[in-house]
Amino acid sequence: MPARVAAFGVPFAIALAWAGLAAQPALASVDPAGAAAAFAEAKTICQRDAGRLWGHSLCGPILVVDPVARSVVANQADGGGMLKARGQVFVGTLPASEIVANTSVSWSGVHWTELLWPLPTDLEQRQVMLAHELFHRIQPELGRALSDGDNAHLDTLQGRYLLQLEWRALAAALEAPTAAARKAAVADALLFRHQRYRLFPGAAAGEAALEANEGVAEYTGVRAGLSTPKARIAYAIHDLSAFVAAPSFVRSFAYATGPAYGLLLDQADPDWRGKLASGQRMDQLLAAALRLQTPSFDALRQREAVYDDGSLHARELQRDRQRQAHLAALTAKLVGGAVLRLPLVHTSFQFNPQTLQPLGAAGTVYPTMRLKADWGVLEVEDDALLDSASKTASVSAAGIDVAARKGRGWRLDLSDGWTMVPGKRKGDWVVQRSNAAPH
Repeated sequence: MPARVAAFGVPFAIALAWAGLAAQPALASVDPAGAAAAFAEAKTICQRDAGRLWGHSLCGPILVVDPVARSVVANQADGGGMLKARGQVFVGTLPASEIVANTSVSWSGVHWTELLWPLPTDLEQRQVMLAHELFHRIQPELGRALSDGDNAHLDTLQGRYLLQLEWRALAAALEAPTAAARKAAVADALLFRHQRYRLFPGAAAGEAALEANEGVAEYTGVRAGLSTPKARIAYAIHDLSAFVAAPSFVRSFAYATGPAYGLLLDQADPDWRGKLASGQRMDQLLAAALRLQTPSFDALRQREAVYDDGSLHARELQRDRQRQAHLAALTAKLVGGAVLRLPLVHTSFQFNPQTLQPLGAAGTVYPTMRLKADWGVLEVEDDALLDSASKTASVSAAGIDVAARKGRGWRLDLSDGWTMVPGKRKGDWVVQRSNAAPH
């Protein structure tokens, strides 16, 4: 399964890439001919859809960007004259101040679909990715949510286990030979989901937020990007198994559930997309379409045995033991240890959504990320803690080189007017404006 990278900004603009920036080798500039071929593919996808899926054309401005050289090839001119015509495309360089990721961005007077170069070589992956990102560009115009929700419960033993049982039941539903078998498998999927919601108060709202954002986008990628029902079903089933390998489900689960629920809804209620505005979750819409009753939890253990012979639960137990040790080490490093703190004001950042590690009330650990704010750019290769409550980011100050503005696994490029000063705790440092009162 290819790695995915998200871009997060203000307002929240979430998107995906097929290769992690930190893992990217040095790449040549974007090939104009290759970009033009991608533009043609995107045009075919959006013309084939013709606005039928969402009542809005997916066609629009596209920007292909090399993440290292920051060279750009676009399918149209920009508003600020930064791009120059070269044949049927427009070329230039994306400023260092701009986020580089598969996302939707506003730059030089145009709202773009931004795509990372090189694009996936696999045809179906590329088509799904294109349609997914085309949808993200029009998402605000459709009034669709752009938030993620708090899904830390999906890194717990029971949260992960019940989610994977749900995935297995959804795959069975997509493969079912009859309508009755499909309905029974959907009932199982909803049983596992509702058990998760019983165990974790607030989980329904958190999962609904990410499914409304990335789940619906990935469904659009599968539905609009692929041209046949057979190909769509096969891709959705693949997603339900491929994401099992992700280090964390917290920010990635909806890429698996979105296409599955969406395609099942296409069969059960072709008008379901128009009902999303009501605020109902995809699973609620499917339950209503199939006239399913509230799940009976008395049969939970029996239904678990249908999808797990015990090996899945054993594997998750082993993972949870390792997770607890890892959480203790992260807490010692980023909560108990000396840190550099940076304010989260006017920020945008890139990260791999499959690797996020919730750290309880302390926040969420991002193993790798690029964080941009008024104070400059922070490049992280070895853990940053983001605390939305205190609106701060923290990296370890162990072995810090203040003059070089770097530490173990991170480096900081400060903007003019900002400085690093000692914090309140011994060994701590804080980034603040140069004329601010001492911390």
